Order: sequence, then structure tokens, then C-alpha cells
Amino acid sequence: MSEAIDDIRHEPTPAPGREVVIEVAHVDKFFGEFQALRDINLTVRRGERIVICGPSGSGKSTLIRCLNRLEVHQAGTIVVDGVELTDNVKNIEAVRREVCMVFQHFNLFPHKTVLENLTLAPIWVRKMPRRDAEALAMKYLERVRIAEQAKKYPGQLSGGQQQRVAIARSLCMEPKIMLFDEPTSALDPEMVKEVLDVMVELAKEGMTMLCVTHEMGFAKQVADRVIFMDAGQIVEQNEPQAFFDNPQNERTKLFLSQIL
Repeated sequence: MSEAIDDIRHEPTPAPGREVVIEVAHVDKFFGEFQALRDINLTVRRGERIVICGPSGSGKSTLIRCLNRLEVHQAGTIVVDGVELTDNVKNIEAVRREVCMVFQHFNLFPHKTVLENLTLAPIWVRKMPRRDAEALAMKYLERVRIAEQAKKYPGQLSGGQQQRVAIARSLCMEPKIMLFDEPTSALDPEMVKEVLDVMVELAKEGMTMLCVTHEMGFAKQVADRVIFMDAGQIVEQNEPQAFFDNPQNERTKLFLSQIL
């Protein structure tokens, strides 16, 4: 992965004037009486690569799941690509057409082939003819270097291969924003690199990305900004060198001392 990362590590952070694509303001999220998110404020600009880290239960996954309404926030506002996420079904559908998510456990349909998994959304959501959807699917399977597995079922693939299929499936929707929820945490160590390599390539191409991960090497070398969360709050955020070399919050310092 290092060669791919070296190609982008010196790219400048997106200019402050770049278009805002996600605006989160004063968001609270509850599960019953438990408050999972507390007064979250976050602005993401087009092309930014953001890594979100923090201890288990800190609200990282809940935050990114709120960005495509997989979780419903109870207070505050979330605006994605100019559309506010509310109970309005049309707004939710509009956001989900532009924002795709890669999950920890792949979420592939086991009874459908790799190719069928990739063509479902383009056919049913974007109303794409099957032939065009299959051509698009093969394009992205080639991009994640797994085209030869198109006729196989998910159960016939390794974990790393399944996660690459999941990434290709998201790319078939040609999203403006991609969310990654700990995409390597369910993988054996030897499979992590092949997934991170694909993510690095997406970063090089300017995809707006928010990634919840414990892969701090990826965060150091690829992210424009690293966000640390604890107890449902954004405790600290900065560009990677400052975040890792000079953390300001004592909770951040403790977390980094335990994982680095």
C-alpha cells in the first residue's frame, strides 16, 4: 500500500473555498435514554478525505449512519449536497442516490452472484437497462481488481474480496460521497492491505470520503483531516501531522498512546 499512498501524501488539503457538501449543525441522537451524539457540528467540503476515530461506543458509526438516514437524529440539522435530511422520503432517496456506504460486514446478498449484487441498485434505483448496468458493474469490478470473480457467489470469496465487491457495488451508483464504516475491522490482517489499496486509489481520484477506522497508518498518510470522538462528541480535529504529533485534548492523547 505504501507506494500508492506515497503518490498522494503531499497533495494539499482542499481549499477553504471549495464547495460544502455536508453540513451538520447541533445534531443530537438518542437510543432511548442513551445519548449517542451530543451537539455535533461538522462541515465537509467536496473532495475532502476525513478519518473518524475514537474508542468503541464513541458515536463514530452512528454519526456517519446519520449522514444517509440509516439512523434518525432527534435534534439539529443535516444537509447533504444541498438536501436536508428529514422525514421527507424524497429527500432521503435523493441523498442515498449520491451517498453510498461500505459496511464492516459487506452486506452482500449471498444468493446472488457478484455481478447480480452490483447491478441491483443501478437497475432498480437508477432505472438503468440491464446491459448497461452489467457493463458498469464490470468496469468497477476491474477497477477493484476482481473482475474474474463476477460469476461467483459471495460465499466463494475471501473476506478481502467480498469487501472489494462491496466497494465496487457502491461505485456502481457513481456517488458523490462515500462513507466507510470500519471497512477492514472484520478482515484477517493479510486481507486488510488489498482493501486499503482500493480506498487509497479512490482518495487519489478526489472522492469525498468519510471513513471510520482504526487504521492509523491510513489516517496519517491519506486523510486531509482526522476527527477524534469520545462520548458522542467531536473532541478534537486537525490535519494528520498536527493531530498525531501534537494532540491538544487529554482524552485524545490517552487514546493515541494506547493505539500507536
